[in-house]
Amino acid sequence: MSRLPGLRFFVPAMVILTALVALGAVLLLLIVPGVPPAPRAADAGVRDLAAIEPIATAAPSTPAAEPRTEPASEPASEVVPTPPRLMVVSRSTLTERTRAGISRLRYVRKIDVFDGGVVKVAGVGLNLIAVDPARFRAWTPDGVAAQPALWSALAAGDLVADSSAARRLGLVLGSHYQVDGGPRLRAAAAASFGLPGVDGIVAEETGRRLGLLPGVAMLVHGPQKATALLRKRVGRLLGPGSQVVAVGRATGAATARKAGGEKAASADGGTGSTRDDTGAGPAATGEKARRVAVGRPTSYLELYRRSAGVCPGLSWTVLAAIGQVESSHGRNNGPSSAGAQGPMQFMPATWKAYGVDGDGDGVADIWSPYDAVPSAANYLCANGAGQGGKKLEKAIWFYNHSWSYVAKVMAVSRGYAAAYP
Repeated sequence: MSRLPGLRFFVPAMVILTALVALGAVLLLLIVPGVPPAPRAADAGVRDLAAIEPIATAAPSTPAAEPRTEPASEPASEVVPTPPRLMVVSRSTLTERTRAGISRLRYVRKIDVFDGGVVKVAGVGLNLIAVDPARFRAWTPDGVAAQPALWSALAAGDLVADSSAARRLGLVLGSHYQVDGGPRLRAAAAASFGLPGVDGIVAEETGRRLGLLPGVAMLVHGPQKATALLRKRVGRLLGPGSQVVAVGRATGAATARKAGGEKAASADGGTGSTRDDTGAGPAATGEKARRVAVGRPTSYLELYRRSAGVCPGLSWTVLAAIGQVESSHGRNNGPSSAGAQGPMQFMPATWKAYGVDGDGDGVADIWSPYDAVPSAANYLCANGAGQGGKKLEKAIWFYNHSWSYVAKVMAVSRGYAAAYP
């Protein structure tokens, strides 16, 4: 994971809360004298996978969109854009003398200073800067500046994640995250800010609650053609350990999402990623979907077993447990209220990155179990599930950011291991 260089971590070490989840007979799978070593699935408190046939369903029709009630976007003329050319990161608060020196440099037209630092959620670092939304808005691409819901989320004390970081870290928009040793933080929206190493933005008051360092990050605006010269001159004015990074142009329209528009992390299912606006997978966007050899087995039992081969070291019982918790093996495919889809309840953006063609028909279909189950194995493997132990638990946590969800999946997995030795 990329980290914001030079920023100290001020949040105390993580306090690990272990939840013991009672799942009835699943946790009482004890082999006693006189009992056969291979209990039936019903006795293990899990579904009989050999009797359930995978059925590829079509995507449900999309209802007509409800009229928008949020305020219209502000006209572009109301926010004068000042695209950043440089981002400065210091080990300590930038002094007034340093700020004045940089502002007086030739070609420098505007500077602004922000708080910044690293916080951790379940041991995973997030590089954040804390801003005054009214001032920072001018530093963002036009498509981001014109999203009222995004700025309302910041004003409400929520986190607005960078879109690429949200995908990489598996952040689920609308979910609350417990900062290690700190407050709970809601990931309300995502947008493409284009700031190197920055995983998210919070308001100044939220930054103070998180313990971010005051005045350690700076943005510098000037002519694009003078960026290299400015970088050299700004670097001379900074102390040892400070870094000056060139900020490139935005490469496309921002993808800000309305606050709360994603699936909340809970024990009843979900995936660790953000929603794609189009909902299109690789095949729908013209990209060739990765193909894996799973075929079209006649039972979920065989489908889970074959799909586990996508991730060496991953037990098929984990896939089966996720399939049961997420959709009861294709019986509740959604979409959920936040847009999670298919038998393994993928968010479309996660699907776009990890969806595979399991049955060789040339399409990675989020609604098809023959594609969805091996795609779940692919996603878990990308997060280290094949290594087992704590790595496996963390991979499941990325699937749905809830440790109670992890405990539930692991318990159901043990049930399947006992039912199908």
